Amino acid sequence: MRHRHPQWTAIAAAVTALTLTACGSGEPADTGGPVTLTMSAWSMKTTPEFQKLAESFQAQHPDVKIQFKEYDATNYDTQLTADLAAGSGPDLYILKNLKNFITYQGGEQLLDVSDVASGLGDKVNGIGNYKVDGVTYAVPYRQDSWYLYYNKDLFAAAGVTPPDETWTWAEYEKASADLTAGLKAAGSPAKAAYQHTWQSTVQGLALAQTKGADLGSGDYGYLAPYYKRALEQQQAGSQVDYGTATTNTLQYQAQFGTQQAAMMLMGSWYVATLIAQQKKGEAQAFQWGFAPAPQPDAGTKDKPITFGDPTGVGVNAAIDENKVAAAKKFLTFAAGEGAATALAGIGITPATLTDPVVQAYFGVQGMPADELSRFTFTTHDTRAENPVSAQTAPLQNILLETHSAIMSGSTPVDEALTKAGERARSEVLESK
Repeated sequence: MRHRHPQWTAIAAAVTALTLTACGSGEPADTGGPVTLTMSAWSMKTTPEFQKLAESFQAQHPDVKIQFKEYDATNYDTQLTADLAAGSGPDLYILKNLKNFITYQGGEQLLDVSDVASGLGDKVNGIGNYKVDGVTYAVPYRQDSWYLYYNKDLFAAAGVTPPDETWTWAEYEKASADLTAGLKAAGSPAKAAYQHTWQSTVQGLALAQTKGADLGSGDYGYLAPYYKRALEQQQAGSQVDYGTATTNTLQYQAQFGTQQAAMMLMGSWYVATLIAQQKKGEAQAFQWGFAPAPQPDAGTKDKPITFGDPTGVGVNAAIDENKVAAAKKFLTFAAGEGAATALAGIGITPATLTDPVVQAYFGVQGMPADELSRFTFTTHDTRAENPVSAQTAPLQNILLETHSAIMSGSTPVDEALTKAGERARSEVLESK
């Protein structure tokens, strides 16, 4: 799953209005007059994509005003679901990831937007994830993928060759060992790597990269090599152990941003965060870049396999029919090149990747300019972390508990994965 959530702040949902006033360009909006659309959002002070989408849209459709309904980031789906059930949900709402998409769709809370999807062409990554029984219920405006971030200065200090687009897990493990020794010899307190506490850091790549792996099979043996590698890295002292990370509530931004680790697997959203933090002085100044996630073998080097869910926007099925045309125009814009270019200009990874979008992305001040980072951004096979299914959410919840049991050392890998399979079958799969 995507993780960009701040800590719980116990705030109630708040409404922030953004009045859009600017001269339009292109076709005028066919909305029959001024229209106000409400749209969900979260953490607006630190998540600029929502306002950027609205501001860019209004340049073409000045008759439409977007009024944001802001939710708590950590409890976003819970609060949004409650509003939708009460009939007070926004006209447009964001689908953070695919884990709960089927809940909204199955609850008949999303409008059929197949007509919008059919007009978008084939350059929108991840759009197929929102199709159920031939009907599309949302469109993506961003598509995050997981990368390997690396600190060029720490690699140089340790005398270790930085990653390239061909790195396999075996090469990653060797580099980790070499970094551990090299950084110690250089007198640096940094670890070779930092692995955050989320289940995604292990399970997402295992599901994506293992041939035949199926979240809904109830067989989780494919996770074993990834967990055993992670535990070995902890035991070797190459990365902070899970217990320390959870007990001390370590933040991945600080671990990499203050040069506590030379490498880190993390989602593409971190690019914009690190650039902003270095600009503000919240992260230290150092040379960095991002590479493809290590691969099971060198055969995938032409299009490295990684994972990541899209972030989409859908239309509340209960929307006033007089607002439907305006809402669909917003979706068309959000998934298109115009919005993609605007989002890329603030370091966000959009769902649509065209040459202008790539140019805008790498034109951001502070963005790594090396060819490997560009290759990583433009060339990858991103597979969904949360396959669309009514069983995905409960299965992921079981695997979250499994992740904690394994990484804390309380249950051996094979035993924990066997128990997870038994629970998946008895609690979810056989009861469907």
